[in-house]
Amino acid sequence: MDNKFKLYTWSVSLYSGKARAYLIKQHIDFDDISPADPHYDAVIRPALGRWIIPVMETPEQEIVQDGTEIIDWFENRQSTRLPAYPQTPRQLISSLIMEFFGGEGLLRPAMHYRWNFDDDNLDFILQQFGLFALPQVAPEERGEMALHAAGRMRKAAVMFGVTPETAPQIEAAYEETLAELDAHFTSQPYLLGGAPTIGDYGLFAALFAHLGRDPRPLRMMQEKAQMLFRWTERMRNPSADMVEFLGRDESLLAQDAIPDTLKVLLRRVAADYLPEVEAMIAMSNDWLAEHRPAKNEMVGGESLGRGIGMCQFAWRGVDINAVVMPYRIFMLQRIQDAYDKLGAADQKQVDVLLAETGLEAMLTARCDRRVERQNHREVWV
Repeated sequence: MDNKFKLYTWSVSLYSGKARAYLIKQHIDFDDISPADPHYDAVIRPALGRWIIPVMETPEQEIVQDGTEIIDWFENRQSTRLPAYPQTPRQLISSLIMEFFGGEGLLRPAMHYRWNFDDDNLDFILQQFGLFALPQVAPEERGEMALHAAGRMRKAAVMFGVTPETAPQIEAAYEETLAELDAHFTSQPYLLGGAPTIGDYGLFAALFAHLGRDPRPLRMMQEKAQMLFRWTERMRNPSADMVEFLGRDESLLAQDAIPDTLKVLLRRVAADYLPEVEAMIAMSNDWLAEHRPAKNEMVGGESLGRGIGMCQFAWRGVDINAVVMPYRIFMLQRIQDAYDKLGAADQKQVDVLLAETGLEAMLTARCDRRVERQNHREVWV
């Protein structure tokens, strides 16, 4: 039996980076494999019922799909060297919020900066997509196939609210976010001190594959946010990689401390992502009242779609139309479930922090039905 874990990913894939960084930081022995490998089509894809990454196959041939579920597979076995989930209330909730924001709230700038700067990005993107998707095809033949795939992704960007009308606001918001992230990683090696948490892994999703690897946003980060760029390097290094913080130990900040620079980032979540969260929940509850899906019914049904419709919300003076994906409800529930499990005194501490940062609605915006993951799919329960 092969004792290595197998991680099926692409370097260009946003969600793949979250799982890969975790495995690297935990010193887990794994092979990073393209889903173009024949084993994926022969074994993995039939088991999942669709093409999707990231996917992990354990040495015992167990299949785990989704970056968060891959992380939790290890966390639930309590076998990790750097536990991803803080044990104190404010740090736990803050880290989960940043995980949510990194994977979902930064999708608009991630899609905008990948697909709307062809002079800088297109040659690189086509080469990379062609390489990872079609390694068996001669390089000169990959371009046209990759261009077709790129067309689909451009349409997906519009579904997330990336349009010519919203582009100026997306760019302004992202440049502000870059500066705030850079300020934080100037004072802290990771979100909560000397060790990464689930919030770091969530942020890394967008801040590497799209925003820290594609030519245009990579150049922006290197020019305007060098300490953030260093954090992206740190997240890919199995060591602590904290040369800027000599003498710093590899532990979280003591006494449930939340740095002021992290509070600034939490306010950013409130300003730039909470309006969409509230609109998403309102639309989902209306949709549920109309459609009444059966218990354990797959989201998207047999069509394998992940969206249920569109929501509209005002943001920075423009109206944004964005797809509603119940996977985001699943991720929001992680924050709310963690809060609900806290004792009254700990909840009060969290309440004060969320009031200070404008994020109270992250706990009160609740869907009328839960979304869970069963057999590698989201279902209504």
